[in-house]
Amino acid sequence: MSTYGLPGSRMYRNSTTRVDCVADTMTMHRWEAIKRNIHFADNTQLIPRGQPGHDQLHKVRPLLTSLLESFQAIPMDERLCVDEQIVPFKGRSGLKQYNPKKPKRWGYKIYVLSDSNGIAYNFQVHTGPISPMDGMPDIGASGNIVLRLASIIPGNQSHKLFFYNWFTSVDLQTILQKRKILCVGTVRQNRLAGCSFSDDKVMKKKGRGTFEEKATSYDGVQLRAVKWHDNRARKVLKKRGRPSHNVDRDLAEKKRRGSASSVPSTPVRQDHTDHWPVWVEKRAGANTLAVRV
Repeated sequence: MSTYGLPGSRMYRNSTTRVDCVADTMTMHRWEAIKRNIHFADNTQLIPRGQPGHDQLHKVRPLLTSLLESFQAIPMDERLCVDEQIVPFKGRSGLKQYNPKKPKRWGYKIYVLSDSNGIAYNFQVHTGPISPMDGMPDIGASGNIVLRLASIIPGNQSHKLFFYNWFTSVDLQTILQKRKILCVGTVRQNRLAGCSFSDDKVMKKKGRGTFEEKATSYDGVQLRAVKWHDNRARKVLKKRGRPSHNVDRDLAEKKRRGSASSVPSTPVRQDHTDHWPVWVEKRAGANTLAVRV
C-alpha cells in the first residue's frame, strides 16, 4: 500500500481508485480489524516511564528491529547521505515534533542514512536527547546521530558520506576521517573557529562562481573549507577533493534566453549536488525516501 501512496486506506477498495492487488487480498473490514488489534510487543515487559531502561518505542521496537535488519542486509552503495525525515502526524503523541520550515510541519522525526537512490540502510526515530555511542566522544546531538547512523559503514572502502550544515562540525569530520570514511558537508560559519572568508557582498560583486579555499590540519587530519558564490554564498567542509577547476554548466536563467555560460566549480560542489538524491520539496539537497520509513 505504501508503494501506491494513496492518502486513505479505504481508497484502495473504492470503485474509482481501486487497486486490485490490495483489494483482492482482504476486505476492508478485515484490514481495519487487524489495525485496531495489532500488537508487536509484550506489554507486560514494558518498563515504566521514568525508570532506567524505559523505551518510548517499546510497542513497535520488534518491528523497527526487523526493518533495520532487512535494510542493513542490502549491499551498500558508495555514495551515502544522512538527513532527517518527517513522517506526517497530527495526533496525540509525546514524540510528535513541530518544524515550521518543513513541508509537513507536524510529525515524527526520523534520522536516515540512505544512498543517492533513496535506499535506506539505517535509521533512528527521534525520541529526545541524543547521547553518544559507547566508546565515542560526545560531540553534540547533531554529530552523535551521524556517528550512530554511520556505525554500520565499513571503513577504508571508499564510501563517501554527505550531510547538511546542522550535522557538520570539525570534530565529526575528524572522527569519520580516522575511521577511513570520506565525508563532505555544508557548514555553518560559527563551526569554523579561526577560519574567515570574504563577506557575501564582496563575493557577489565578483560574480557567480567566485570561491575561496582554506586548508588546515586538526588532530592529525587534513581538512579543507571552501566558500563559493552560486545563487548565494555556500560553505563546505571536506577532506576529499582537489583545488578548483572549470566545468561547463548551463545556467537555467540564461538558457531560457538561448545562451549558456561556463561557471568555475569545485569538485566538492559537484559532489554536493550530483551525488545527492533529488528532493522534490526542496528541488535540491537530500532526498526523502520514496517510501517513508
